[in-house]
Amino acid sequence: MSRIPEDPPLGAIWIAFSGRADLPWLRLLRPGFRHCFAALADTAGWTLVDPLADRLVVQRLAVAPDFDLPSFWRRAGFRVLGPFTPARPTRSLRLPFAPFTCVVACLKLLGLSRPLVLTPFGLYRALRDRCPKEILGKKS
Repeated sequence: MSRIPEDPPLGAIWIAFSGRADLPWLRLLRPGFRHCFAALADTAGWTLVDPLADRLVVQRLAVAPDFDLPSFWRRAGFRVLGPFTPARPTRSLRLPFAPFTCVVACLKLLGLSRPLVLTPFGLYRALRDRCPKEILGKKS
């Protein structure tokens, strides 16, 4: 497969958005934006971070280091934003007892504090302006 777009910096992060809803209450969320997850790229390959309802999956993917995971996800029907370079961590304004959701996990990976971003679509809207146009415009 082709190389990762534009040789992103070490530790670049892509965020993917899915319309799949395994839990009944997730069907209340906007279609196409019912779950989000992330992948971190480095010189050795890809690490998937997928916050599921019952566990947090952190897995090294068994693909070649130059595998174009964002394009693969787009062909599979996901919306993908990135690459992002994590921001310096800041003090969070979220309540300490707030639920740990897929959105919170992705925000934490990115080093962002957005207390009003609660849904995957809200995260998509918060991130899309920070994304290169050629990456953002692609959707399969």
